[in-house]
Amino acid sequence: MAIKFQYNKTSLTNLGKQLKIRRNALPTLKNKESALRLSVIAAKAESERLSGELEARMKEYDYLAALWNEFEPDLVRIEDVELSTVKVAGVKVPDVQEIHYSLKPFNAFIKPAWYVDGVRILKELSELGIRSEVFIQRSSILEYNRKKTTQKVNLYEKVQIPGYQEAIRKIKRYMEDEENLSKASSKIVKTRHAEEEEEGTL
Repeated sequence: MAIKFQYNKTSLTNLGKQLKIRRNALPTLKNKESALRLSVIAAKAESERLSGELEARMKEYDYLAALWNEFEPDLVRIEDVELSTVKVAGVKVPDVQEIHYSLKPFNAFIKPAWYVDGVRILKELSELGIRSEVFIQRSSILEYNRKKTTQKVNLYEKVQIPGYQEAIRKIKRYMEDEENLSKASSKIVKTRHAEEEEEGTL
């Protein structure tokens, strides 16, 4: 990225301000990047924990496999998943507030005794699955933001800060050369005047 500048004091001041802004922002960006990195790891770990727990629970209920054929598939339905937004490392991510189920009325005296347990088990398993999915979504949002932050850190650290420093160096060098030339030319003019004055007195 080429930094546009002019060889004057105004440009030097503006570049100095831009450099200061980026130098001050860099530590904050680096902290955000490492916080996001840790949050991504935590969200992935929680998603894996929940899906592992779901698998374990499903194995635990394997003995009921034959009974599920008697169970009415539309007895329990997920009506709504209430999500809220929470901030993790400064990034808005979803969080499960509540899962609303609808239960089709059934006669507990006619249906098998395990039906009530079946409803509870289905709710339990679906909640684990939903929470795991939300954490997968959370980790992908955090990962996207981490990548963006890493790009910004690299842009500041490897491109913009060195670019501004180089531009400032060039302007300063140019202004010093201008000053030296000005001093040298005024010396030459003074010397000439002195020589002319000497010649005039002779």
